[in-house]
Amino acid sequence: MAKDELQVLNALDVAKTQWYHFTTIIIAGIGFFTDAYDLFCISLVTKLLGRIYYYNKASSSPDTLPLNVPAAVNGVAFVGTLTGQLFFGWLGDKLGRKRVYGLTLMLMVICPLASGLSFGRSPTNGFGILVGGMVAIVVSGAFKANYPSPPFEKNPNGSTVPEADYVWRIILMFGALPALLTYYWRMKMPETARYTALVAKDAKQAAADMSKVLRVDLEEEGQQEKPKEKKQSDFGLFSGQLLRKHGLHLLGTTSTWFLLDIAFYSQNLFQKDIFTAIGWIPKAKTMNTIEEVYRIARAQTLIALCSTVPGYWFTVALIDKMGRFRIQLMGFTFMTLFMFALAIPYHHWTLPHNRIGFVVMYSLTFFFSNFSPNATTFVVPAEIFPGRLRSTCHGISAASGKAGAMVGAFGFLYATADIRVQKSLIILGVVSLLGTFFTFLMSESKGKSLEEMSGKVE
Repeated sequence: MAKDELQVLNALDVAKTQWYHFTTIIIAGIGFFTDAYDLFCISLVTKLLGRIYYYNKASSSPDTLPLNVPAAVNGVAFVGTLTGQLFFGWLGDKLGRKRVYGLTLMLMVICPLASGLSFGRSPTNGFGILVGGMVAIVVSGAFKANYPSPPFEKNPNGSTVPEADYVWRIILMFGALPALLTYYWRMKMPETARYTALVAKDAKQAAADMSKVLRVDLEEEGQQEKPKEKKQSDFGLFSGQLLRKHGLHLLGTTSTWFLLDIAFYSQNLFQKDIFTAIGWIPKAKTMNTIEEVYRIARAQTLIALCSTVPGYWFTVALIDKMGRFRIQLMGFTFMTLFMFALAIPYHHWTLPHNRIGFVVMYSLTFFFSNFSPNATTFVVPAEIFPGRLRSTCHGISAASGKAGAMVGAFGFLYATADIRVQKSLIILGVVSLLGTFFTFLMSESKGKSLEEMSGKVE
């Protein structure tokens, strides 16, 4: 690595925290926010879609989507996400982070709007999760107050008012708003200094960009510390050198993200069925259509507010103290323990006076999935790979996660009866245990620069 490149990047590492850093955090976070919102709001509207588009007058209970339909809805979402992570991860190393992030933001604006505008009467197929539930509560609550209707068991046909069709569309279309607001601010920011210096090979431009936004002379600060150069040739994605240096690391990031998402997405997408199975949410026939959406959204929001979001904040507070490896190992371990603690005495938790205990234990699985693996699995790939391949390797790791999400989503389709829920929890406990073992392939990056982690300097 050239000396001027090292000076720029070292100065960037030691620069004091400024408003630019907070802006970067917010803009990057909005991407994760929108991704979570778009994926998890699906679980809030599937019940509604079943009542609206699959109503059967001969049925004695509210209609739900046939198993192949939610499979198609969730499958399309995950396949699209997986494909996008591979393609845009690769494109991010070719065109730069700024241009590709802008392009994906535009797609995240257009597609939710298109989903909500797909009108027709034929059958249709951390904070993002929290806001998804909150939006669903607000929208369904407003429609429930303005368009009252009887429960299904009293009037099957009248329990679904025509206006209910707008509820799911509004919930989906809201996902376009954060991406739209983020686009302008991201376009005002320069390309990342590491991409400009290491990939575009323009250290002077990187210094100029960062000097402007950080309001410091990076070239001058860069003289304070000069890491030793390590002579090495640039190697490609499919090279033996990458395999030797980072092969096990890539296996570690892909496998742990894959296993984490099997547990995490299946829990989030189908927790409504688990809550119904233990009686925390009333039977569908005792509610009208909009009331059911409201109840499901309220339950999921409570879980997110009390466990998912606090888990992320614990990670923020402790990840640089405990380190990535220890915090992820802890998370997977506790996920395993709580899954088995729910599954083995499952009948005990289904008894009416023990349901609160079940919800508390179930919430703790979400807390520990976010207090480590659901954060570290996307942090570590962004730190340990070479800059020119970082976006690609991160995309591969993330795509592995979505492959795991697909496994979890399809695997939970049949988890409706009590015994099946119990077996599913046991499987998720085993999956979490495997995540514990594969965590040992991770490389600890606490306290190291990105260049040290990728082997650029010694």
